[in-house]
Amino acid sequence: MGVVVSVADGDTFKVELAGKRDDVRLIGIDTPETKHPTKGVQCWGPEASAFTTSLLVPGTKVRLVRDVETRDKYGRLLAYVYLADSNVFVNRELVRLGFARPYPFEPNTTHKTTFADAAWEAQAARRGLWGAC
Repeated sequence: MGVVVSVADGDTFKVELAGKRDDVRLIGIDTPETKHPTKGVQCWGPEASAFTTSLLVPGTKVRLVRDVETRDKYGRLLAYVYLADSNVFVNRELVRLGFARPYPFEPNTTHKTTFADAAWEAQAARRGLWGAC
């Protein structure tokens, strides 16, 4: 079990685990950029970051579930994230509500179908980035 420290953007946050702080990258999804050095601020990026911030308030307890790889090339923990108190699957919720697109990246694809289904639902309803971008 971890505790949220801060949110960096729509798909990255800092967590405290066993007394140590670490950066976490949500597996299987990608939110529009807000701080990328060359891409700048993308359509629906600020909204995605704000939504993630509203879900992952500092002090929130989260359960991190890993896939095949533990870390990405930047050293961030890779995880499927669940809110401890409600069991909301954060990665899926971001896609379902139109704040993120599926981003299957082998070999970490356990929830590839889950995210694709959530994206179809969001796209059909023109939620979030599907209606704005």
